[in-house]
Amino acid sequence: MEDSGRSVKPGCKSQSGLDLTRLPPKGHTNRPMNTLPRYVLFELNKVFIVGVVQEGTRQNLPLGQLVNLIPYILPDSLRYTLPVSLLLATTTVYARMAGFNEIVAIKSLGISPMVILWPTYIVAFLVSLVTVCLNDVAVSWGRHGAQRVVTEAVEEIAYSMLRSQHSYSTSRFAIYVKRVEGRRLLCTRLSLEPIGKTPAIMITAEEAELRSDPANNVLKIFLRNGTVRVEGKISYEFPDVDEREIPLRDPREEAESTLPSWLPLSVIPNQIVKHTELMRNLRQDMAVRATFDLVRGDFGRLSGADWACRAEGLNAVQSHLSRLLTEPHRRWSTGFSCLFFVWVGAPMAIRLRNGDLLTSFFLCFLPILIVYYPLLVYGIDGSKHGTIPPCSVWAGNVLLFAWGGWLLRRVMRY
Repeated sequence: MEDSGRSVKPGCKSQSGLDLTRLPPKGHTNRPMNTLPRYVLFELNKVFIVGVVQEGTRQNLPLGQLVNLIPYILPDSLRYTLPVSLLLATTTVYARMAGFNEIVAIKSLGISPMVILWPTYIVAFLVSLVTVCLNDVAVSWGRHGAQRVVTEAVEEIAYSMLRSQHSYSTSRFAIYVKRVEGRRLLCTRLSLEPIGKTPAIMITAEEAELRSDPANNVLKIFLRNGTVRVEGKISYEFPDVDEREIPLRDPREEAESTLPSWLPLSVIPNQIVKHTELMRNLRQDMAVRATFDLVRGDFGRLSGADWACRAEGLNAVQSHLSRLLTEPHRRWSTGFSCLFFVWVGAPMAIRLRNGDLLTSFFLCFLPILIVYYPLLVYGIDGSKHGTIPPCSVWAGNVLLFAWGGWLLRRVMRY
């Protein structure tokens, strides 16, 4: 074995008992291996911090509330960074070993490369289980927790914005003030957006005060000595106090919180049974009504508004059921991407034998980026719409498994 011009006999050891055949080439240091953990931690923290800052900026959260938001954002960040970070670590380790001909040395001794591969596969399997749990926790606990932090801080957020910018607005209302003295909002103008059949309302008052009620998810606004103008209807003055309650949750957010993507895995099976029974009952009801209308000869009802409304309701239940059936497959398949990334990355890094660690990583990750993620998106979208079976979400994992098996076979043989 050669080491930068020096020949080292197999089995030769230094005075300290160190096997010289295991030493890296002259001039080589362990700096890349020392840099790797720092790089992974840096990338993980970068994604995590960006996620926290983006959520805080979107909700106008002050610094204190950003700190409270961290535990709820962390699972959401980890479930995206763990698969790629594990692939980076895997390709770095096995590319280094292949570059130093350690894999060749192992095979020359009659030892199967699986000896050095199976520990990584076991770790990847365990990390995949953790990622599945993170997928579940991030949507069922993290999202609701983040919303709760924003809800509890809405009063502080509003006063902070009103002091600095003299205005605060959401999708439900907008409030403008001339100045803020303690808890008093002087020269206040409140604009309430129309909701359903309720028209827009404009209120001006000499002063106002905000009080949040997190228990009921409402923000109470007490206005004194002002005027109320209802769009297109009436206008009146009030010399005393006019109290308004504004829901803190947008109706669209309320609807989103009932979607399968927000539910824990533990409750999804019961929801599937419930919606399957509901869909069966709707179909039976529509069949009975259609038969009755045909017997009576009332063919016009089959194309009327009532029948269209029932058909639309059935389609809505069917769509929700398709999402419920897709969600467990989505969380498990994306969680186990850790294992399949490593299944492909380890043998591919060995075959590349590229000394540049980041190059090995990108050569492994680029095919995954081009093939795996488009298949995953296609499978999730088609399954949610009911055009393909929910198990289609696993198509990308199956392809990675076949590709990794082919690479592993070549590593074992040659």
